[in-house]
Amino acid sequence: MLPDYAEHDGAIGLDWYATDPNLRSLLDRLLTDDGDRAFAEEHVSTYGVLCGGPLARRAEVSDKHGPVLRRYDEWGVEVDEIEHHPGWLESKADLVRAGFTGLSHHAGRPVPAVVTAALSYLVCQAETAIYCGLGMTSGAADIVERYAPDDVRDDLMHRLTSLDPDEAWEGGMFLTERQGGSDVGANTTRAVPDGDEWRLYGEKHFCSNVDAEVFIVLARPEGAPEGTRGLATFIVPRVMPDGTANGFHIKRLKPKLGTRAVPTAEVELVGARAWLAGGTRGESGEAQDVRGLNRMMEMVNGSRFGVALMGLGIHRRSFLEAAIYAARREQWGQRIDSYPMVRETLVDLLVELEAGMALTFECASAARTTADAEEGRLLRRILVPLAKVRATREAVNAASQALEVFGGNGYMEDWPMARQLRDAQCHTIWEGTENICCLDVRRAIRSHDAHTALLARVARALDSAAPAPVLAPVIDAVATSLTDTKEALAHYQAADDDMQLLNAKRVTHLLADLTEGALLLDEATWHLARDNDARKALIARRFARRLVPSRARGLLDDDRTVLDSFEAIVRYGTVAWL
Repeated sequence: MLPDYAEHDGAIGLDWYATDPNLRSLLDRLLTDDGDRAFAEEHVSTYGVLCGGPLARRAEVSDKHGPVLRRYDEWGVEVDEIEHHPGWLESKADLVRAGFTGLSHHAGRPVPAVVTAALSYLVCQAETAIYCGLGMTSGAADIVERYAPDDVRDDLMHRLTSLDPDEAWEGGMFLTERQGGSDVGANTTRAVPDGDEWRLYGEKHFCSNVDAEVFIVLARPEGAPEGTRGLATFIVPRVMPDGTANGFHIKRLKPKLGTRAVPTAEVELVGARAWLAGGTRGESGEAQDVRGLNRMMEMVNGSRFGVALMGLGIHRRSFLEAAIYAARREQWGQRIDSYPMVRETLVDLLVELEAGMALTFECASAARTTADAEEGRLLRRILVPLAKVRATREAVNAASQALEVFGGNGYMEDWPMARQLRDAQCHTIWEGTENICCLDVRRAIRSHDAHTALLARVARALDSAAPAPVLAPVIDAVATSLTDTKEALAHYQAADDDMQLLNAKRVTHLLADLTEGALLLDEATWHLARDNDARKALIARRFARRLVPSRARGLLDDDRTVLDSFEAIVRYGTVAWL
């Protein structure tokens, strides 16, 4: 069991890996190869100290001293330079040296996706803004590695994956335009052939990490059809080899509610030099087989998974800060974490967090239990938007609940929770609003039958569940929910388009609930088998109330879990079989 939270002043300065037994058990369960697990321990433990220490301390400062656009120099020459607080630059340098964007290229071995997810989850507890920039760098490097022209690929990849902060470059993505928003088919940025290259003209409206060196940009080649079919993906350097700006004009920095340290801007492209990401050129110079939106969505889908991790990071940080504050704060002569409603808040924060982690980390290991690679691909196809919707929405709820534990102090900017709430609201929007992601779940069902892989995963969790009395209520709840979900999906698929669109969010949350319940059942079975520990079973039982709601909001249940098992749940103690 972890030490009493009252021993700490706050989350900053702690080893965030050592204080997160659930993360350690996830790595134990998902990394069955001893070499993979040892590799994870080496790197994730290092990040626990780095993120809980210097990164977290600097984030409190850089959030209050955000980037500034220096549009012109003293001679009136347009320079469009972004000036950052030194702490922001130091934190990015630390992450570059730690291999956050280059680990897979320097590790000398395959890096399991679960390890990458764990590192990202820890970084996001310190600051999701810094993860935005470096996460997009990894996505841009993936596009560059696969689609950049041969004569520039090696140099770009060397820069994007370097472990030397002095030579490392960052990446970004320019997708959204003012008139289009989520409707990217309305984009008007155009691409004009220029020998073996292209020149881009147009405006982009939300350009995060705008001072990066390489951008992945969506544009429409001249002569291409309207709508999404005519869009192409381009690789665009920010500066020319001689150091001059590559047709970039930063109009202004966005005055954002949160994630303030990462600069988000409005940008005008005026003849920016670009390379077509894949695709070919016809005899008359037009782009052919551009599959532009498909290639951009490869980066977007990866980014959506990253945004789910942002939600988890904020959720975890919110719980940890609230648990420490509630243990130290006294009212009416008692610690406030001795009061039943506060205990329920903390327990439910942790239940929802562990459910979200089970769902999101399953995205990183989807092929682990599937029959073949194709089933694994389909499972990940539907899990990613589900995780993005669930983890980001619960992060807003968690930050709000944790802030309230602090009372009036929580509302103050010199305490840790105000920033978490401001930042959390961003992530329900980034890389597709909740509605857009629910439409993507609908597309996964209609176009790919991806729900069949999801239902099969739930069935496997039921088949392998331990026949222990402590799990019986969870097994019954998941089984009942699976039956109801199959009936609901059949009804949903037979409905007309308007009814499907109306119910897309309900379907998404139904599937997320079912999946999280099944995965918690999996985890509880694993813990019972390995450690004879029923703590995760209590988590699963508490969550199962979402699958089969109690009568009269639980008033007739007399469930004392949050009272009698509070310490074991929030401090990760072992619970004997019930």
